[in-house]
Amino acid sequence: MAALGRAARGWARSQPAALALAAALAVCAFYYLGGGSETFSSATRRLRATPPAPAHRHPQRGGEPAAAGRALHLLLMFTKAERNPALRAKAQAALRSLLRHGRLRGGDALHLHLLTQGASRDIGLDLLRDLLRGAAFPHQVIVHDVDELTEQLFPIVEAMQKHFSAGSGTYYSDSIFFLSVAMHRIMPKEIKQIIQVDLDLKYKTNIQDLFDEFNNFPEGAVIGIAREMQPVYRHTFWQYRRENPQTKVGDPPPDGLPGFNSGVLLLNLEAMRQSKLYNQLLEPAMVQKLTEKYHFKGHLGDQDFFTMVGMEHPELFHVLDCTWNRQLCTWWRDHGYSDVFDQYYQCEGEVKIYHGNCNTPIPED
Repeated sequence: MAALGRAARGWARSQPAALALAAALAVCAFYYLGGGSETFSSATRRLRATPPAPAHRHPQRGGEPAAAGRALHLLLMFTKAERNPALRAKAQAALRSLLRHGRLRGGDALHLHLLTQGASRDIGLDLLRDLLRGAAFPHQVIVHDVDELTEQLFPIVEAMQKHFSAGSGTYYSDSIFFLSVAMHRIMPKEIKQIIQVDLDLKYKTNIQDLFDEFNNFPEGAVIGIAREMQPVYRHTFWQYRRENPQTKVGDPPPDGLPGFNSGVLLLNLEAMRQSKLYNQLLEPAMVQKLTEKYHFKGHLGDQDFFTMVGMEHPELFHVLDCTWNRQLCTWWRDHGYSDVFDQYYQCEGEVKIYHGNCNTPIPED
C-alpha cells in the first residue's frame, strides 16, 4: 500500500488528507508491485482480494454495475516522462481515446498495468487518476517497477539483446524492451492473457473488441500482432533475400512476409507458458541459429525477435488486421524504397487503432 499512501499525500495539497484518500479510493485502487519483499504472486493475491473501483454511473444508463466478470489486462510502458512532455501528451491522448470508446460487458474490469519508475511513476499515477475519474467501467491500476522487472528479465533475454538492440553491446537497461518476449515467465500465473500497447496510439473503437481477438487465435498461436507497414524488414533481410531470390521473406502483403510491428501486442500468456516450441526459441542456441540463418541484425527489440521467429514459425502468431494497428510512419518511403512503399503501407477498412509511430501526427476526429 506504499504507492497508494504516497499518491494520496500528493493529491491532498488543496484538501484534507482524509478526503483526498477517499477520492483516490473511489477512482481506482493503486498497488505497487515492485518494492520491498513483495513478489508478483503475493501482490496478485492481494489484488484479487480487493474489487476494482466501480464504473462511473451516468444517469441515462441507470442501474447498478453488472456483477463481477473477467479481468482484462492492459499494459503500458511509461518511463522518462519527467523530461519528455511529448510522451506525456501522447499518453494522455491515447488514454482519453481509449476511455471515450471503452464499454465493457458483463461486469468485466479493465486492469491497467503501468510499467514505470522514479518521477515518471508519480506523473503516470496523476494522469490516470484524472482520466479514470469518469470511466464507464470498473478498473484497477497496477504499478510495476522497471528495475525489478529488468532484474528478472535480463537472464532470460540477455543472449538475444545483442541481435535486436541498437549498438554492439548488451546493456542491462535494454532488457525492458524485451518484456513481451518473456512476460509469460514474469507475470503471475493467475494472469492468462494481457495486451501490451505503445503510447502513441489513438483508439477509434471499444477496447473490449480488441480483447475479443483472443477468441480468434488459431490452434498453436500464442501471440496476436499486426504486420509491419513499411519495408523495414525488406531492408533488414537484404542478404538473406539476395541469397534466396524466391523467398517471401521481407515481401509485402498479402502473399509476402513483411515482418511484424509490436505497437499492439496480444499475449496469450497461458499458451506461451504451455508452448514447448515457443520456449525453445528463447534459448540462446536457437536465437543464434536463426540469426545466423537469416543474417539478422536489428535494433527494434521484441519486434525484431517476433519478426524473425515469424519467418520460421508463422503458426505461433495470429496476424491482426492492419486496422488494429494502422501505422502512419512513412520514413522508409523517403529512404530508398519509394518504388515499393505503397505495397506495404496500404490498409483497407475502417481503422480501429491509429499508431503514430516515428512521431507521425494522428488524424483529428
